[in-house]
Amino acid sequence: MNGAGDSGGVDLFGEAVVEKVIPLDDQEGGWVRIIRPRSKSRRISVAEIRDLEHTLHLAAPKGMTKVGVIVDADRMNEQAENAFLKTLEEPPNGTLLLLLTAHTHRLLPTILSRCLQVKLTGGRSLGMDGGDELVAALGKAAARGFGNPVAALHMKSVFTDFLAVKREEVEAAAKLATKEEINAYRDGTDGSWLKEREDFHKSAAEADYLDTRNRYLDVILAWLTDLIRIKTGSGGLDFPESAPLLEKIAENESIYRISTRLEAMERLRQTLETNASEALALEVGFLRVFA
Repeated sequence: MNGAGDSGGVDLFGEAVVEKVIPLDDQEGGWVRIIRPRSKSRRISVAEIRDLEHTLHLAAPKGMTKVGVIVDADRMNEQAENAFLKTLEEPPNGTLLLLLTAHTHRLLPTILSRCLQVKLTGGRSLGMDGGDELVAALGKAAARGFGNPVAALHMKSVFTDFLAVKREEVEAAAKLATKEEINAYRDGTDGSWLKEREDFHKSAAEADYLDTRNRYLDVILAWLTDLIRIKTGSGGLDFPESAPLLEKIAENESIYRISTRLEAMERLRQTLETNASEALALEVGFLRVFA
């Protein structure tokens, strides 16, 4: 937006220029502001939004674009979202606003209605946010046995331990966010509003937990799919560091049997999307997938 823009995409010899992708946070500075959750409660406060708006309303040099990026925009608290509405309705001249989120349903409808939604492909690496650690733990469990009920229940135990840690994290963050709002607004609002905010944070925590659970299922699905890749010699493993173990497992697995395991994993995902007991669904599901 603010580059010289005179290369035309080619160098002095007419060869195409390969653009370097600069990490988002490294682009902050000057007329580029990046807001993201930074507090322990992982919320974006109204004060941070006000600070961003102050920058956007300053006069930039001619030809410069003021850029405001809100990362994890769904983490704005209600006051921050309402404060930001005015800027979305009447953005200052020469301003580009980017709201990034994987959870558009958590944003206020009034926010969404003022944005042009662009769906991005790709996403987080399977190994991010605990994925690599989960695969390593599952690998240790599988090394002790694979393809029998005892081994299946052992792997289920590993999976539920990871989920328990995530549950504790999101619930602690929700309690902290609620506490911060009570301290900030208890003298200026009634108890019913604070109760609504408490319910909101509980719901957001549950959504975060379910998102992580679904992503962990994606990790296991990819890990099992690597078995087929190894069996067929197709390469392109999602978890190449697990190849030695998976090669041993693949020796005793047919393509049909691996496919059956993958289908059982998809059934487990579908069951978890119903009102079924999570603990029971995981136990039955892991027996079907790994026994």
